[in-house]
Amino acid sequence: MGKIGVNQYYCWNCFIELTVQKGMIYTHQVEEDGTLSSLDDLFSEQERTLFS
Repeated sequence: MGKIGVNQYYCWNCFIELTVQKGMIYTHQVEEDGTLSSLDDLFSEQERTLFS
């Protein structure tokens, strides 16, 4: 897992980008053409919340 920006992280092995905003994790898959596809629908809001 590497840091690519402020509150942005990237898994070089699985091509997943994570962004943390206001205590919530937003997950995207980086496609072959460089676009991002949201994976947030795979996790409940509770599972994506850092602080409860």
